Amino acid sequence: MEQLSAYIAGALRKPLPEEVVERAKVHLVDTFAAMISGSRLVPGKRAIAYVKALDGKREAGVIGTRIVTSALNAALANGMSGHADETDDTHPPSRTHPGTSVIPAALAMTERQQLSGEAMLRAIVLGYDICARTVLSLAPKPVNSAFGHLFGAAAATGALLKLDARKIRYVLAYAGQQASGLYTRLRDSRHVEKAYAVGGMPAHNGILAALMVKSGFTGVEDVYSGEPNFFSTFSPDADREALVHALGRDYEIMRGGIKCWSVGGPIQGPLHVLRDMIQQHGLKAENVERLIARMPDKELKIVSDREMPSITVQHLLALMLLDGTVTFASSHDFARMKDPKALALRRRIETVGDPGLTDALRRWRCVMEITLKDGRKLTHQTMAAKGGLENPLTRREEEEKALDLITPVLGKRRAHALIAALWNIEGVKNVRALRKLYAK
Repeated sequence: MEQLSAYIAGALRKPLPEEVVERAKVHLVDTFAAMISGSRLVPGKRAIAYVKALDGKREAGVIGTRIVTSALNAALANGMSGHADETDDTHPPSRTHPGTSVIPAALAMTERQQLSGEAMLRAIVLGYDICARTVLSLAPKPVNSAFGHLFGAAAATGALLKLDARKIRYVLAYAGQQASGLYTRLRDSRHVEKAYAVGGMPAHNGILAALMVKSGFTGVEDVYSGEPNFFSTFSPDADREALVHALGRDYEIMRGGIKCWSVGGPIQGPLHVLRDMIQQHGLKAENVERLIARMPDKELKIVSDREMPSITVQHLLALMLLDGTVTFASSHDFARMKDPKALALRRRIETVGDPGLTDALRRWRCVMEITLKDGRKLTHQTMAAKGGLENPLTRREEEEKALDLITPVLGKRRAHALIAALWNIEGVKNVRALRKLYAK
C-alpha cells in the first residue's frame, strides 16, 4: 500500500520516456476519435441527454457537444461515448479498455483544475498502469474488467488533484467500495448498458472517489493488505506483487492495443489475415467455396454469432469478402446482418476455437484456410495482427483511422486541427483550450 500510494501521489512529477509519450499520444488520439464518433451513436446520445438534464456546475465539456457541466457528468457522458461501440482501445493481457474510462476521467479533471496537457498525459499513463495491474493482480480468477477501469480512473484523478500518499490510500479504499459490474452487459444488443459499465460508470466513480477524499472523507489505508481486504473478497489467490512490480519502469500502455477496424478486439486477427489474402490473391466472394478461420478459443466465445454486427466474427468475415474491406459504416449496419448475400456467405464460413492459439497476452492471432470453387486451397496466418502490442499502429495509421471517425461529426478542418493539438498535447497550457476544437 505504501509503495503503490507513494508512486501514484508522485507520478505526475516524473517525466516519461520518449517512447511512452509517443504511445500515449496515439492512444489519446484514438480515444478522442472513439468519443467523438460515439457521441452520435445510441449510447452516446442517451448519456448526453441524461447529463444535459442534470445541468451541473460548469467544469468540463461533453465531447461532440457544446455542453459544459460538472466533471462527474462530463466523465460519465464521455466514457459512454468512448465505448458506444467497439472502436476504442484495449489492453489485451488484462482484457480491459483503459482509454474509455481513464481518458474521460483525466480530461474532465484536467479541465476542472485548468491544468496542462502534459499533466493530463502523465495522468493517463498512470491510469493505464493501475487499470491493467489491478486486473492482472487478481489472476488467476477471472474478474470484471470494470474493476481495472475504476481504479485506473481513480488513480489518475487523485494524482491530478495532487493528493498525498495517505489520501491516495483513502481514494483506493473508496474505489474498492464501488468495485462492481456484471457480465450481463455482454447481452445488451444496443451497447448502452455495456457503454455505461465499461466506460461511463468507472470514469464517473473514479472521479467521485477522489473528490470525496479531497473534500475530507477518510477511510482505511490498507484496502489491499488488511483483513478483510479487496483481494480476499474477490480473489484470495491474487498476485498482489503485480500491482507494484517494475512500476515506473514497465509501462502498461506499451502493451495496449488499438484496433485497425472498429470491431471487437478478437476479430482483428481474422480480418487482418483475410485482408492480406484478398490483396495477395484478388479473392472475390463468388470464388470462395469454404473459409475456415482458427482463432484463440477463449476469444472466439466472445465474438461468435452475436446480435451486434461489430462483434460478430462470422458476419464481418462475410462483409470483408463481399466488399473487399470493412468500414465503420458497414460494421455498424444492423440491416446487413439480414442481407441475403451476407447470410448465404456466412453458411460457407466456419470458425474454430483453437486452444493452441490462446495465450496469456491475448495476442490477436488467426490461421485461415480458404477453399476456392476451382479446388485450390489457400492458407495464411498471423500471430500478431496489426494494432496489437507486437505490431502497433503508427502515428500515420492512427491519424487515418481518427480522421475517418471524427470528420463526419466535426468536419475536415476541425478534425485536422483537433488531431494536431492532441499530437502536440504537451504544448497545451490549459486543456480547456481543446473545447473549441471538440465542441459541436
